[in-house]
Amino acid sequence: MAAHMFSRDRKVKVLATLGPASGSPEMIEKMYKAGVDAFRMNMSHGEHAAHAKNVKSIRALEKKVGRPITVLADLQGPKLRIGTFAKAPVELKTGAKFTLDLQKTKGDAKRVNLPHREIIETLEPGHTLLLDDGKIRLEVTKTDGKSVETKVIVGGPISDRKGVNVPEVVLPVSSLTNKDRKDLTFALDQDVDWIALSFVQRPEDVAEARRLIGGKAALLSKIEKPAAINRLEEILELSDAVMVARGDLGVELLPEQVPPLQKKIVAAARKLGRPVVVATQMLESMITSPTPTRAEVSDVATAIYDGADAIMLSAESAVGDWPIEAATMMDRIAMQVESDASYAERVHFTETVPDETTADALAAASYNIARTIKTSAIVCFTKSGSTARRMARERPSVPLLVLTPDRHTARRVGLLWGAHAVVTRDVSDFEEMIAKAKRMAMRHKLGKAGSRLIVCAGVPFGTPGSTNLLHVVRLSGNELKRG
Repeated sequence: MAAHMFSRDRKVKVLATLGPASGSPEMIEKMYKAGVDAFRMNMSHGEHAAHAKNVKSIRALEKKVGRPITVLADLQGPKLRIGTFAKAPVELKTGAKFTLDLQKTKGDAKRVNLPHREIIETLEPGHTLLLDDGKIRLEVTKTDGKSVETKVIVGGPISDRKGVNVPEVVLPVSSLTNKDRKDLTFALDQDVDWIALSFVQRPEDVAEARRLIGGKAALLSKIEKPAAINRLEEILELSDAVMVARGDLGVELLPEQVPPLQKKIVAAARKLGRPVVVATQMLESMITSPTPTRAEVSDVATAIYDGADAIMLSAESAVGDWPIEAATMMDRIAMQVESDASYAERVHFTETVPDETTADALAAASYNIARTIKTSAIVCFTKSGSTARRMARERPSVPLLVLTPDRHTARRVGLLWGAHAVVTRDVSDFEEMIAKAKRMAMRHKLGKAGSRLIVCAGVPFGTPGSTNLLHVVRLSGNELKRG
């Protein structure tokens, strides 16, 4: 495989989590070759040294294959937990009373410590509390600011330090803990491309993270709290991308509420031209089995038909027995869905109305030109990546070749539907731009003699955010000889 000749044939991107099962240079390369476009470092697990080693391996692989590779650092966010019991586990009986309080003493079947004053002060009678990923369900009956008395709605065994979820309340908790702030500093020092923010409840959470990142990486907001859905538009406006984090959504909501919400989040993100990742349990059974269930395959396919930019492997690639097979399976499902004759129609089920800007008008025009006349690729020159995002939002039927002088932009584009980024020197005039577009399309096998290209750029060259030029050119086949 020649270094610069490698381009994927599919539009949807595959994001895989690195962990003990995949954290070696050999495994990272095998996963990349199996179809992984972007790698996720889960900051909830693993030491900084292990994450740093993985970033180093990815950057070495990037040099070897001559392609930008995307790295995403996923911050843990606040983890709310109960305290400990004198004798664990204790059995909570359905219908019994159970108190959560600020006392440090060890708990029993009647009470336990909840070391989060802000939660105890926020709860009111009628609110639901979920313990241990929703296995135990409590309803608040009385509060006095220091303790919360509840009735056990769904009982069962409970042990030390189990997680607490409060689905109906916006908690006065920042989505960034001290650990997150340290992890964020580390991730930015490692020059990662994306930061994923957990526990987003309101737009202010995103604004706070944005301030701390200071433009050094792109920001992806994880939608995992029901509170975030109520302010989805505002959160999307402030984010560079979003993730449908179905694991936590599925704890705080009923399971049957998650699929319609997934569709809603994907559609809202598509309308605003923000990349959207669908994540959690996509091929869950492949943690221990070399093949997925039919239902899992169907679930992955649904996310692709809905037009998600990326699909994600979590435990499957981080700690599973079959990381390469899981990546290969994602790739195969995507290729199959995208070759389905009805795919184009389904992916355009979400209507994306262009904003009243020249750049959006040109993106919509490019999509229509590609639909009307036979073209082999859309080539866009971009410094910031915003032209590429606008193009990808249209979900064109042909590949999107993104040419940028900025390595950071090229790497961030790795989560964008259909985009194939190449780092190349900026152009200074129209002739040079057309010549480069033709040469790059030929080199990356996105066109041959006689095929047409759509070229988009901004004039004057080198001015970010000024896309105002669209040109259709035909390849002669001699472009590579020249350069």
